[in-house]
Amino acid sequence: MTKAALIPALLAAALLAAPLAVASGSASAASGTKAGAGLVVDAPPPPAAGQHAQSGDIGGIQLLMVEQRGCYYCGQWDTQIFPAYQHTEEGLAAPLLRVDLAGPYPDGLALARAPRFTPTFILLDDGAEIARIEGYPGDNFFWPQLRQLLARAGIDIGAEGGT
Repeated sequence: MTKAALIPALLAAALLAAPLAVASGSASAASGTKAGAGLVVDAPPPPAAGQHAQSGDIGGIQLLMVEQRGCYYCGQWDTQIFPAYQHTEEGLAAPLLRVDLAGPYPDGLALARAPRFTPTFILLDDGAEIARIEGYPGDNFFWPQLRQLLARAGIDIGAEGGT
């Protein structure tokens, strides 16, 4: 392994070893008063227009998608779900932010633990993790799982939702 490749590998290993708190300038994020520790990412552009998480993008209810280049199941999600997501009740209730597993993450996140798998979908409320889906179970199972996450946030989409 070259020296240039070793540094990102060590950084990724350190990120996966323990969750981090990402300071946002607010005492609550730095002191851990939000649920868990924080982490965030910036991914290569998705096939269609998706908003990439950046500093200052955290607020309200959002769905953070953690992905990485070459991820087969991320590609499946992009093909099966992404084209319609922003037009569904779920997508309107929880706008999508996309981040790369390797980072960087936006300031102000409070995650229960560092994402380790792609895709990981993390429902956020003002940057604090409410719940997550690790992996992509396919379009028949994704929508019901997402509705369950939204229900935890007090958002009732109903039985049909984005399907």
